[in-house]
Amino acid sequence: MALHCGIIGITNTGKTTLFNCISDTKAETASFAFSSSKSNIGMVKVPDMRLESLAALIKPQKLTHATVNLIDIPGLTRGASQGEGIGNTFLADIRNADALIHVLRCFDDPDLPHVEGSVDPVRDKETVDLELQVRDLESLEKRMEKLEKLAKMGEKEAGQGLKVLGQYREHLETLRPVRTAPVAEKDRHWIDDLFLLTAKPVIYVCNVDEDSAAGGNAWVKKVREAVSGEETDVLVVAAALEAEIAELEQEADRREFLDDAGLKEPGVNRLIRAAYALLNQISFFTAGPKEVRAWTIRRGMTVQQAAGAIHSDLERGFIKAEVIGIDDYLRLGSEHACKEAGRMSVEGKNYIMKDGDVIFVRFNV
Repeated sequence: MALHCGIIGITNTGKTTLFNCISDTKAETASFAFSSSKSNIGMVKVPDMRLESLAALIKPQKLTHATVNLIDIPGLTRGASQGEGIGNTFLADIRNADALIHVLRCFDDPDLPHVEGSVDPVRDKETVDLELQVRDLESLEKRMEKLEKLAKMGEKEAGQGLKVLGQYREHLETLRPVRTAPVAEKDRHWIDDLFLLTAKPVIYVCNVDEDSAAGGNAWVKKVREAVSGEETDVLVVAAALEAEIAELEQEADRREFLDDAGLKEPGVNRLIRAAYALLNQISFFTAGPKEVRAWTIRRGMTVQQAAGAIHSDLERGFIKAEVIGIDDYLRLGSEHACKEAGRMSVEGKNYIMKDGDVIFVRFNV
């Protein structure tokens, strides 16, 4: 189950440049506002050295990484929720995302004018937040109207629903996102099918100039202060630099670029890991001579549910699974060696998967 991440922000923040340097799809960039009339859709392979090392041992015919789907949503602007600019058309695209990557402009460039006339990432964040909050308020109020009718007809549960949605509405009216509303976990199901935009977890990406790639700058500091109360990550990425690195074919050349910028790894690698952590995702592996493959599941899933991520028949006809931890597999060098050393376990359907488990599913349909 690939993750779906929406890349959002106001126009001219470097969203599409970031999209291009991590996605398998290349989109056109421009230096003027509202230059895109459609969302760009792409896919990125999840970097995982454990998978690469496993494939080096087994030498399969095929190596398949886990993937993340990306939607580069055209820049929003003040008034987008009321039809200003072109952003209103694409607010619906955000609903399909599991998480949002909010790109904030933390660099100055006279050749790339800011739509508001000056660089201020905190103001830009608040602009986008407001547009999403306005749309969520509209969705809540429509649902509350329906519940009010049901309550008048004597529907008992409708009253509780109105109370919960009222809490969310009050929270939004104070310019705070749905995800931070003080609503009990047992009551959150009332908004599950509304796909509210500000309910989605967010990672903030501060797009900086090359000189600030390693240490950030004053604008990044202001962003960190502004979101200090949220459960989120703030990542510093020099998207233009990352785009140059992504164009290089040789690993040695990419390494040299990173070293010159004072970076240990591409910022996009940190971005994908942050998305996994934010959404509580882990990877497990299947391994054989035909294919070594990484799969994505939510932390806490059972091995039977993990089998279902591979194919529904494996979940339905699940009997047992042979499980090897990735560290043991890489240390001992083969499935046979792990079995001989007692590092392969046979697990039933209730076994809770661990990050990096290598599994062999036994099933019968």
